[in-house]
Amino acid sequence: MYLKKTPNSHGRIRLSIVDTYYDKVKKCSRQKTVESIGWLDELEKQYEDPIAHFTKRVAQLNEEKKKKQAPIHFTFYDSDRLRIDDDLRKNFGYAALSRIYHELGIHTFLTNRQRHSKEQYDANAIMKMLVYSRLLFPASKKSSYDGRERFFERSDYSLDDVYRCLSFLDKHRENLQIWMNDRIKKNYGRDTSLIYYDVTNYYFETDEQNDFLHKGISKEHRPNPIIQMGLFMDNRGIPITYELFPGNTNDCLTYRPNFGRIKKQFDLGRLISVADKGMTTGDNIWYTINTPTHDGYVFSMSIRGAEKGIKDYVLKEEGYEWLGTEYKRKSRKSPRTILVTSVTGKKMKKQVDEKQVVFWSEKYARRAKAERETALAKARDLAQNPGNYTRATSYGAAKYVKKIDYDKETGEILTSSSILDIDEEKIREEEALDGYYMLLTSEMETSDDEIIDMYRGLWRIEESFKVTKSELEARPVYVWTKEHIEAHFLTCFVALTIARILENKLERKYSVGRILDSLSKAECSLLQQNYYLFDYYDEVLKEIGSIMDIDFGKRIRTLGEIKKILAKTKK
Repeated sequence: MYLKKTPNSHGRIRLSIVDTYYDKVKKCSRQKTVESIGWLDELEKQYEDPIAHFTKRVAQLNEEKKKKQAPIHFTFYDSDRLRIDDDLRKNFGYAALSRIYHELGIHTFLTNRQRHSKEQYDANAIMKMLVYSRLLFPASKKSSYDGRERFFERSDYSLDDVYRCLSFLDKHRENLQIWMNDRIKKNYGRDTSLIYYDVTNYYFETDEQNDFLHKGISKEHRPNPIIQMGLFMDNRGIPITYELFPGNTNDCLTYRPNFGRIKKQFDLGRLISVADKGMTTGDNIWYTINTPTHDGYVFSMSIRGAEKGIKDYVLKEEGYEWLGTEYKRKSRKSPRTILVTSVTGKKMKKQVDEKQVVFWSEKYARRAKAERETALAKARDLAQNPGNYTRATSYGAAKYVKKIDYDKETGEILTSSSILDIDEEKIREEEALDGYYMLLTSEMETSDDEIIDMYRGLWRIEESFKVTKSELEARPVYVWTKEHIEAHFLTCFVALTIARILENKLERKYSVGRILDSLSKAECSLLQQNYYLFDYYDEVLKEIGSIMDIDFGKRIRTLGEIKKILAKTKK
C-alpha cells in the first residue's frame, strides 16, 4: 500500500491510500482504493503535515497486512493431553441466528422488562441459549443448559436460574409476541393479505393429567396427555401469534380466542382467514365476518358430512370446467343457513351470503382411495377378530364396521365374540366423493382459481408444525407446570419465527431443515493461543454469509475476530 497523490485540472491534490494486487482473470497488476482521504489543502487545516501523518497511517496498514499474511505456527507435543471435562469445540453458525434475534430486538424487550425486577439472572442470556439450542441442538432444558458453553455467549447462570427464567418468560409472552410483530412489520414487512390458522397438539412423557394436560384426540394417536396449540401465520410463512389450550379442547373452539386476540393486539387491518374444515363452524364464520373490519374467510368443508343438497351439487357434472383431463372446478354463489350460539347458549339460525368453490383432482382421488384401502384392510381384520381391538386401536377402521359397541370404561369391544359386518354402503358413498374438495368463502368476487390458491397456501402452516415437531423437537415436552409449558412453547415460537425469517431472506431456496443443519455444522475447535480452527463449509453457509455479511469460509480465526463478528450481529 502507498499514499497516492492525484492532482485535478485545477492543481488541487487529492490523497488516498491505494493497494496493488494481481488480477488473475485479466493477468495484470491492478489497484484498489483502501481509504479515500480528501483534498490536501483542506487537510492542511487539520494536520501540521498531512503527508507525514498519512504516510504513518500507510505504514500501520502495511504492518497489519503483513501480520495477516504471515503464516501462523502452532507447536504440539506427543505428550499433550486433554483435561477431564475439556470441551474445546464451539458453534459459530449461530451468528446468523444472532443477527435476526437482535433485529427483532428481543434483547431490548427482555432487558427493559427485567430492569425493575428482582431477578438476579440475565433473562436475555438464558433466552438466547434456549432459542439457539432449540434451533441447532434441540434437547431438554437441562441438556441445553449442560451444552451452553458451545456458544460464545455469557453462561454464568445456574440450571435453577433457567427454570426461574421460564416463569419470567411466561409472564411476558403475550407482550413479546406483539413486540416481535411490530419489529417484523418494520424490518421485513408483514404480508397479511391472507392469514392461515391451524391447530396441532403436543404430547408429554407422563400419564398424569391436570387442568392443562389432558388426554384428547392426539394427532399422532398417542395415549399420552396433550396440550393444543393454535397458530396464526402470515402469507410469507412467518408466524404471527399462537395460543395454548387444554388437551381436551375441540379444535374449532380455539379459533375465536386466537382471532379475537390478533384483531385486538396486532393492528393488521382487514384479514382473510384461511383454515381447514376443523374450523368450519357457524360460530367461527359469524364471528369472523362481524368484526368492525368485516373480515373474510376461506374455509374448507367436509363434503362427506354435508347435507344432501350440497352432495348433489358436488356430484352433478353440470357446471364443471375441465382443465386438462385430471382436474375440474366449478362454483356458485349461494346463501347458506348456519347455526350460531347466542350469549345465553341458545342456537340461532343465521344466513350468510357465500361463494362455494368445488374442485376435483384425480391425484387427490387416488390418494384418498389408497388411504381408505389401508383403513379397510384393518377394518376387515377388526370385523373378523373384534376381540383383538379396543376403541383406541380400532381408530380409523371402526367407521367401516356396522354395529360396533365399546365398553365406556375400558374401551373394549362388547361384541368381541361375534363376527361383525363391513358397511359396504358407506364405502360406496365415500368412493363417489373421492378427490372432491369444497371451499366456502366470503370473498364473493374473487375468482375460483384465486380462492383455490389461497387454500393451498395452508400447507405452509402444516409445514411449520412439522418443523416445530421434527427439526425443533418441541415434543415430547419435559416440563409440567403451566408457566413452564407456556415458556417452553414461547421459545419454540421465537425459534420458528427466526428460522422462517432466515428462510425468507434466502428466498426459500433451502428448507428450514437444511439451513439449520448447515448452521449446526459451522463449528470450530480451540487450537492454541485463542486461535480456532474451522472445518465445515457448504453452499448454504456461503449464501447465508453473503446476505448477512458473515464470512463462514475462513479456516482460522482468533477469539478476538470471532467476538468482533458476533458483536456486529448485535447492533
